[in-house]
Amino acid sequence: MLKGGFRLVAIVLASTACIATASGQTMSYADAVTKLAADCGADIQKLCKGLNLGGGRIADCLQQNAAKVSPACKASVGDVFRSVDQREHAQTVYKEVCQRDMSKSCNGIKGDGFVLACLVKKESRVSKECNQVITDAGWR
Repeated sequence: MLKGGFRLVAIVLASTACIATASGQTMSYADAVTKLAADCGADIQKLCKGLNLGGGRIADCLQQNAAKVSPACKASVGDVFRSVDQREHAQTVYKEVCQRDMSKSCNGIKGDGFVLACLVKKESRVSKECNQVITDAGWR
């Protein structure tokens, strides 16, 4: 069940819309799948047994059976999707948020990975906003 549960949870993760959240520590995809498997695996097995994977069917099943879904699963799904959305957003906007810091502290450095490494290395000289977006993106 564990291996199948991870696949089912991964489908839920991939097929459900994400919601933005306040800044803070974000969750990796691996951690998200692990948390959803732990908190929702039994609900998926019980309520969605026999469904073909893909096409959002598992997410639809959980939504249609929302009254029967455990409180732990409901809370976990919300937390996981907010965290993953926050991480993806931070990865998208980090260049914009950190542009001034990149020019000031890492001028002349070429390549996205090298610039990011420079910002991480010079953490104490980088703005609070830039440091936060790097953390939220999961790069620190």
